[in-house]
Amino acid sequence: MQKSSFQRLAPWLLTVIVVGVVLVGVNAFGQDAAAAADAEPPKKTLWSMAVAGGWAMYPLALFSVAMITLAVYNFMQLTKGKFAPPELKHAILSNMAEVRVRSAIEHSAASPSYLGRMMANALPFVDATDPESLGREKVENAMADFASKENPAYMTWVGYFSTISAAAPMVGLLGTVSGMIKAFDALNTSKGADPGKMASAISEALITTAAGLIVAIPCLFFFVFFKNKLNAMVADVQRTAEEGLSAAIATVNADQQLAKVPEGIAEG
Repeated sequence: MQKSSFQRLAPWLLTVIVVGVVLVGVNAFGQDAAAAADAEPPKKTLWSMAVAGGWAMYPLALFSVAMITLAVYNFMQLTKGKFAPPELKHAILSNMAEVRVRSAIEHSAASPSYLGRMMANALPFVDATDPESLGREKVENAMADFASKENPAYMTWVGYFSTISAAAPMVGLLGTVSGMIKAFDALNTSKGADPGKMASAISEALITTAAGLIVAIPCLFFFVFFKNKLNAMVADVQRTAEEGLSAAIATVNADQQLAKVPEGIAEG
């Protein structure tokens, strides 16, 4: 399996961070201990850390907003009511069990759900002149064609989580590199190293790395969660459709099946 870009860059990132931390430690060690003791460090808040993260925090903030928006949207879209409402499932199965295909189509067409749209698209292919299978192959092909057109639209919104989970660490890494460049610039000044500037630059580098991962990890979870949920919903719809079609075929062929019972078998 090929390594991702982040996995390939991780050793270099770790090296840069370690070097930066060591440089800050060396410079801080040479400062006046008494002055450092008197100076009370400012309180760290979430906002102050976001500001300290520099420019990279802006796209990461947009990523986090997009993640929350996508999560809410997918939670609202991937529900039983939108895919296979229980009342519609019952109506389709009961009508198909009695071979009332027209009624099943009418119930399906009246529902905007995934199941309703798929059955309204597929059931017209039921072939009454073929009692053995009722044109099962054509019906199943229509179902597959419907799914191939509909599923990508749902998967597009789920796939954005994967995009964000890949992009966020890269933006964080870019912010890290930017912070380390500032740290080395502060070290290379003609007046000597400025520990304050170096510490600020190193903070920027570390904060952006952490922020990128904080956004990426939940996105990866959401991607897997919603992808599996979508697959489960589609599978439930297809299972219902297959059950309805099988029930209709069984009803049509019930008399023929009874006629095939061998003679000489007496009832209990």
